Amino acid sequence: MTDHDRPAPGTSAETSSTTGGTAREPALQDVLDASFGSMVLLEPVFDAHEEVVDFRFAATSPEAVDIAGRRGRELLGRSILETYPGVAGSDLWQGYRSAYMTGVRYEGELDYEEVAAGIPRLSRYTVRAVPCGRGLIVSWSRLDTHERRQRRQALMQRLARTGWMDHDLLRDEITWSPEVYSIFGRSGSPGPVALRDLAAQAAGTDREALEDEVRRLMTSGERIDRTVRILLSAGEVRHVRIVAEAETDAHGDPIELHGLFQDLTAVKRSEQQLLEHQQAVLAHQGLLAAERDLAARLQNTLLPVSQQVLDLAGLVVDVAYQPVQEGLNLGGDWYSAVELPDGSALLVVGDVAGHGLDAVATMALLRFTAKGMAITGTPLPEILHRLNTLLLHAADRPYSTATMIMACYQPETSRLTWVQAGHLPPLLLRQGEARYLPTPAGILLGATDTPRYEASTLDLSPGDELLLYTDGLIENPGEPLDEALSRLARTVVERNGDKPFLEGLVRALVKPADRRDDICALHVRR
Repeated sequence: MTDHDRPAPGTSAETSSTTGGTAREPALQDVLDASFGSMVLLEPVFDAHEEVVDFRFAATSPEAVDIAGRRGRELLGRSILETYPGVAGSDLWQGYRSAYMTGVRYEGELDYEEVAAGIPRLSRYTVRAVPCGRGLIVSWSRLDTHERRQRRQALMQRLARTGWMDHDLLRDEITWSPEVYSIFGRSGSPGPVALRDLAAQAAGTDREALEDEVRRLMTSGERIDRTVRILLSAGEVRHVRIVAEAETDAHGDPIELHGLFQDLTAVKRSEQQLLEHQQAVLAHQGLLAAERDLAARLQNTLLPVSQQVLDLAGLVVDVAYQPVQEGLNLGGDWYSAVELPDGSALLVVGDVAGHGLDAVATMALLRFTAKGMAITGTPLPEILHRLNTLLLHAADRPYSTATMIMACYQPETSRLTWVQAGHLPPLLLRQGEARYLPTPAGILLGATDTPRYEASTLDLSPGDELLLYTDGLIENPGEPLDEALSRLARTVVERNGDKPFLEGLVRALVKPADRRDDICALHVRR
């Protein structure tokens, strides 16, 4: 290029009037519009001394893209040095200037780093600059694009445990991606294996099914999509999904096979674990359902509470019963309120140590034994002696203990005779005042083989009320027993006259969040 071809100092070729090769010529833009890849027209920018100080994008191909992702017309009007300051003084910059000044094209490679959005990006390009009229036609391609794409594909295959296969049947050439070797536990040295030979590694009934499908694929081109168990050389079993299809010739005969292999072993293992967990949950639910059914039957048989208010021998008896164990409507606490053959009323409240079905079984033993002996007229202290012996010598329930209070009311004399075995004292409410009855001698059942049980009597007056209860009614974490008993007495006086009395009393005394034991109580009124 000679001096008289250049535009006036301080201008660019973009503003000069010429008929050859600038961005204003539709023919050049048409060529760029039809070009593949990244191609642009750069026009020089001069200073006052007619020196090239920059180049500016004057025209671009539609697919042109730079390091920052700017495309096509987004580049128009931008200055090279302003847009890519790292180019200044580089071999690329010198190549552009030399190509423009001498008319000899420039070819080279460029490592370029640009910080975009605070993230440094390093890329490698091959660049060609060819003089054209009053500027440069520059084209470039990113050398690492294919490599990065391959790395991404390899990463995706590795994460998905997926690989591909190509088999040229005419040349008998097989290609595996690296991940296929890993899936089938093979190193790269023996090379890939044909699909028909891999079928021989299938386990059990999977082998025959896969061999049949491979045969149909290779003869008629029928597609395969099957998950099979593959036996590796080390004895490991892997679940591999095989998807394969054929390319056929004009006669419909397969000439190439293309397939995907996906290792689903981890998925199958998770499915098996989930299935086992579901089966365990179902078994547990069945066990709970059976236990609830058993509890309901035991409830109806051992301790019916459907009728909470009973009329016995001139007494009105109200019942409160709340086991603490969820799903089990029975516990170690129990009661009995029945009329005996002689017309008297038997009132019992007991508390077996522990919870669950073992406590329920011990409770049933004590309840029915005590009731049976009372019906036969056995004195109350003697009943406690025999129950104590029963617990001490019950081989299937070692170390069981229980507390109990038992009373017998004679309506002819209005006299209540009662005994206790380590139980909390009855609370008498008379004329608006509450007091605890003095307890006769009696140690808890199952504690010693030489116990002493004594009886005490109380004459009930009209309007008297008596409360028999277990410790679940008064227990509060950290509260001493004497304070708990005082709180019960105060609450009974305050709630006197409430209807229903026991329901309100339990609600006032027991906080659901603090419950740790069964609740059982009998409210007796003459």
